[in-house]
Amino acid sequence: MSEFISDNIDQFKKKNKLNTHLNAIVEDLSENPITGRNISGRLFNKTIAIKENIHIKGVKIKCASKILNNYQSIYDATVIEKIKDAGGSILATTNMDEFAMGSSSEHSIHGVVKNPIDQTRVAGGSSGGSAVTVATNMVDIALGTDTGGSVRQPAAFCGIYGLKPTYGRISRYGIVSYASSFDQIGIFSKSIENMVSMFESIAGYDKKDSTSANKPINNYNFKNKKYKIGIPHEYWGDGLDSKIKAKLEQFLDKLKSNNHKLIPIKMPYTEYSIATYYILTTAEASSNLARFDGVQYGYREKGSNHIDMTTKTRNFGFGDEVKRRILLGTFVLSSGYYDAYFEKAQKLRRLIQQDFKNAFSEIDILLTPTVPSIPFKIGEKTDDPLKMYLSDIYTVPMSLAGVPALNIPIGKLENDLPLCIQATGNFFNENELFNFAEGLFK
Repeated sequence: MSEFISDNIDQFKKKNKLNTHLNAIVEDLSENPITGRNISGRLFNKTIAIKENIHIKGVKIKCASKILNNYQSIYDATVIEKIKDAGGSILATTNMDEFAMGSSSEHSIHGVVKNPIDQTRVAGGSSGGSAVTVATNMVDIALGTDTGGSVRQPAAFCGIYGLKPTYGRISRYGIVSYASSFDQIGIFSKSIENMVSMFESIAGYDKKDSTSANKPINNYNFKNKKYKIGIPHEYWGDGLDSKIKAKLEQFLDKLKSNNHKLIPIKMPYTEYSIATYYILTTAEASSNLARFDGVQYGYREKGSNHIDMTTKTRNFGFGDEVKRRILLGTFVLSSGYYDAYFEKAQKLRRLIQQDFKNAFSEIDILLTPTVPSIPFKIGEKTDDPLKMYLSDIYTVPMSLAGVPALNIPIGKLENDLPLCIQATGNFFNENELFNFAEGLFK
């Protein structure tokens, strides 16, 4: 192991000890780090944390759930293989909402992840642990998963960059599925340089993933340019905190004064995004999580027969939020309700995607808020699922459409809480997002 990597591991250990109270780390791997040997790789000398729902061979993968307690992975996800090939050093797995179902990292057998800026507030979810490890400089880069905002929202709450790539851009092979037509591995970093290094190392076609897109990865090079920026009025309404709105409007004015062109656009199907998203994702979750029955692996309760054993296992093994989503999904897929809910939601998803396609015929990027409010207090929304679901109102549409989106920190609010904005690009045009974000500070 090189002297550089040893120094970085020592730094991680110090930071981990300092930030234990934030509850971001699940398993500390720094004593036996998973380190690639490619000293000329893009990720050599970079320290990395991985969300606990991505398979790392020989490492426990609980997905913050009792039902997978003590289960150890038997293979590497494709992104883990690529990190090793690029010389990266994986030092930890991170805390999350159970099975990535949540917006606050409160639904976890490991306990709540706390916001590093204000420990009375949530870090966001479901990839809250990964966001905190980067925000506190414990690691250089972290991976999370983003189904409806689970990278972008915690990135916004912690004041760092958070990327959801185009659907199919990064292999899904080796992540534990929640909603397969939405789930994407995303990236947290404090710099665009680190973001690009990780993205170019792990993106690309993978024959082991049937949803992987066979599209070329063009190397990123910064270009100083002026943008045609779409501003959809549907994202700037009453649901947005007035102080955040005022600050973001000042930011837009600054862009205009720097000769970027701001173009008002309409995205009429945005209002149906939350309902569409939760119908489709819960339906997929009810199917995906059927495999956790106590028969082959993980937690098992004793029962008088197979059905009794499975019922007890799932009842005691899953947390309340996971059970809620399984029940919702089973309902919308049930006989008599499929046409009224699931099929209608599929049609609306296509219309929402068409909104984005129409917009990108006129603009380069789209700018919206990432979150509607500052990080909320721990426990504030756990008893009101609808309020919790609405915290993803600005990130869900991009997930429905499958387009890439990047949370960009642009300043601070009161009490040092972060101010962020979300840039959305056309399909497979992540480089445009990197370029815009880097250009803001040149």
